[in-house]
Amino acid sequence: MRTGLTKKQKTTMIYFDEYGGMIEVQTHNTDLKKRLMAFAAKHPQCCRQTDDDEQGGLTFEIEKWRLSFRLTAPYSEERRRAASAYARQNGFK
Repeated sequence: MRTGLTKKQKTTMIYFDEYGGMIEVQTHNTDLKKRLMAFAAKHPQCCRQTDDDEQGGLTFEIEKWRLSFRLTAPYSEERRRAASAYARQNGFK
């Protein structure tokens, strides 16, 4: 979809406070929109689409405890080598 927005303008914003039980997610990210739409369709009691900005962005409300952030530490050189060897051995590129 051509929106006239640059990639830098296509943002994802997540809003929540310590008081409320809901998170608001505004995103232009296609993969995230698809995941949130599927989740909202399957679990409407937990998540719902609240807005469409008609420029490719969607806004969702989701229960706060349904969303998590995962921080991953960099792989050690040993782990990187092991993953590479495993991939070669199992035919992954």
